Amino acid sequence: MNASPKQKQLISLSQFIIEEQLKIPYASGEFSALLNHLVYAAKIVGREVRKAGLLDGILGATEDTNVQGETQMKLDQYADNAFNNSLKICGHLCVLASEEHEEVIPIPEGYTIGKYTMAIDPLDGSSNIDTNVSIGTIFSIHQRLEPASKTPGEHKDLLQKGSKQICAGYIIYGSSTMLVLTTGKGVTGFTLDPSLGEFLLSHPSLKMPEKGDIYSANEGNAGYWSPEVQNYISHIKSIEGGKKPKTGRYIGSLVADVHRNLLKGGIFLYPNDTKSSKYPNGKLRLLYEAAPMALIAEQAGGMAVTVKGERVLDLQPSELHERTTLIIGSKNEVEEFLKFIPKN
Repeated sequence: MNASPKQKQLISLSQFIIEEQLKIPYASGEFSALLNHLVYAAKIVGREVRKAGLLDGILGATEDTNVQGETQMKLDQYADNAFNNSLKICGHLCVLASEEHEEVIPIPEGYTIGKYTMAIDPLDGSSNIDTNVSIGTIFSIHQRLEPASKTPGEHKDLLQKGSKQICAGYIIYGSSTMLVLTTGKGVTGFTLDPSLGEFLLSHPSLKMPEKGDIYSANEGNAGYWSPEVQNYISHIKSIEGGKKPKTGRYIGSLVADVHRNLLKGGIFLYPNDTKSSKYPNGKLRLLYEAAPMALIAEQAGGMAVTVKGERVLDLQPSELHERTTLIIGSKNEVEEFLKFIPKN
């Protein structure tokens, strides 16, 4: 019989945070404590995702819609409540914003006001919940504009460029539950060990391959894309001159598509629908999805731009639920896409 595979000696996320904190002489521990509250909620959501087919009241849609006018899934609401309840009373945020809520979520009276802001998409890819496809949580953390202030945070504290994020990450609930995190010094991955209830350091330094053979896009909308995007897609699918076309792989969950390309290389495209009056500027949310993913991509050696070629991290948000297009992935692949964009 084959011997059981040996588990590597890995350090926990808690240990990792403490060790990183010790490297910073002026660290107060507040940021580390904030991450601990986030991780606590992620473990709760991950537990429910694993049991989704066994419990009543988890799978299926509700009769409610969110601020985007989208039908909320039951697990959507569960995840939103889990993260909000853990984060708004943690004592380290001045304001919280959720992709599921029209307005900011204030810190309840009687709780400490912190110096950080968080924008969170509690459950990305919720249309995949009932079919057991990977889904995830995306988050973005900024320092408030006046760190010493003890007053509640405002919209302006959240409406900062992605380049000013002090942390961004996502949790993917798939064959394993994994936390991918950046604080602006590379990208690190942690995998949840269910037997310990701990995230363990599994990917010390994630680097996105400079090239990749995979492209991800919802080609059902191809007829509504701009000529530039259509020409790019035709180019990467072409077999002229014996060229090998790229492989199409579209999951329909931003976290899952980007996570695969982070590990394997490739490009993900979410262009705007040129015929749409509802989403003329694209459908992905800048604060909750595009900006945090862009920071992760760049810190891993990749790129993230809009269909116009703008660097996503340079975009200045003007409202909580502002939308954008997103082209994200391996450096060489995004640079190839940019060749199809007219120069101003």
